[in-house]
Amino acid sequence: MRYLSDILEGLAFTELHGSADMEISAIVFDSRKVVPGALFVAVRGTQVDGHDYIDQAVSSGAVAVICEDLPAHVTGEVDFFMVADTSIALGTVAANFYDNPSKKLKLVGVTGTNGKTTIATLLYKLFRDLGYKCGLLSTVENQINGEVVAATHTTPDPVVLNMLLDEMVAKGCDYCFMEVSSHAIVQHRIADLKFTGAIFSNLTHDHLDYHKTFDSYLKAKKAFFDGLPKNAFALTNVDDKNGMVMLQNTQAHKKSYGLKNMADYKARIVENQFSGLLLNIDNEEVWFKLVGTFNAYNLMAVYATAMLLEQDRGKVLTSLSKLTGARGRFDYVIAPNGIIGIVDYAHSPDAVQNILSTVHDVRKGKEKVITVLGCGGDRDKTKRPIMAKVACEWSDKVIFTSDNPRSEDPAQIIKDMEEGVDPAFKRHTMSIVDRREAIKVACNLAQPGDIVVIAGKGHEKYQEIKGVRNHFDDKEELMAIFNQMN
Repeated sequence: MRYLSDILEGLAFTELHGSADMEISAIVFDSRKVVPGALFVAVRGTQVDGHDYIDQAVSSGAVAVICEDLPAHVTGEVDFFMVADTSIALGTVAANFYDNPSKKLKLVGVTGTNGKTTIATLLYKLFRDLGYKCGLLSTVENQINGEVVAATHTTPDPVVLNMLLDEMVAKGCDYCFMEVSSHAIVQHRIADLKFTGAIFSNLTHDHLDYHKTFDSYLKAKKAFFDGLPKNAFALTNVDDKNGMVMLQNTQAHKKSYGLKNMADYKARIVENQFSGLLLNIDNEEVWFKLVGTFNAYNLMAVYATAMLLEQDRGKVLTSLSKLTGARGRFDYVIAPNGIIGIVDYAHSPDAVQNILSTVHDVRKGKEKVITVLGCGGDRDKTKRPIMAKVACEWSDKVIFTSDNPRSEDPAQIIKDMEEGVDPAFKRHTMSIVDRREAIKVACNLAQPGDIVVIAGKGHEKYQEIKGVRNHFDDKEELMAIFNQMN
């Protein structure tokens, strides 16, 4: 319980009806979750408007409401506080309700199209190995110093986010490493959080169903850096064409990492094999367990961050050399007959190219690459033919299949993908709607030494069809097929 006057600190009101002299039991923006004594924040979402549920929230026990527009009937039993933007206000009151936990630890955010999960996860593993208590907020899972908390979004809503940060503080965490999605930035889910630093990985085609244009997508990412305080650091990938754009208006200390261009933290790839990467970092060669150029960038983002957080260089490199990446990211197994299976979360054109170009770089000879690829339903449709085109250009055989079709017809999603296939590649493709069957066929087509890449779902353990999530794990399916090959 906290006093409403404390919870409202920092808000600018356009109109007030009532006083703030009361205790509040919870902050709620979903009327179905209102409890007696709650403060209800009427947020305008993409699907529903919280203002339409104010009456329901009040009848369920809300004692105060933050809104943009006052309802037609206002009673003296409930206090109303009007603001210009309730989505921003939600972040402020959530942070205040939990006594601003982001100010009590070092919070580092990672944003970009690809690499967010791997960078955040590696940072979490690294700093725990260095002896710190840490928290992780990621697409795969949330963790509080080893305790797993289920993740439902890349970046949680402001209430859950501050609640998790508060738990981290209570358990003595020194750091929290979190993914910051473009959706979260635009929707102000990170409003009023104090960041110690921000990391930019890269920016490629994705989420245009939400942002509509690439420029809007870019500006969403940039807004994160624009809002950093002067005492924070802003770390960017100098080799990405939009990398330096992120730093244009930030007040934070500007730093860069890269493999090609001049950077504050630079590395060179010496060897790139299935067994790992050999990088030259500041004239010292270090072997890492991760594979591929894209992981070289991820490792440099982590290394640079550790240096900016004033960690011992030798200990950081030693620890990093032992670490593995996030689940479902270039996650590979080898069948008894030598077929290599790779499961990866790649679900954008650039991510598909990253994974397949890495396979191309590290394969030893003329092993065939057979790719199983799907695209999610109710998501950016414009990337479907591009992903298919990229897969065909980098594979010997491509099988188009279902990902998470959600409310869409999976056969139609596959047709959208097929539109990107050049006639010259058509004879190297096939379409199998059933994902389990598609994986099985790919493995049966493979010969010893060949590489089967299953892209799109990575760490996910479900397949969503018509609103129902059915258990489905790409790696589990792959290993079951490989075990039958004994």
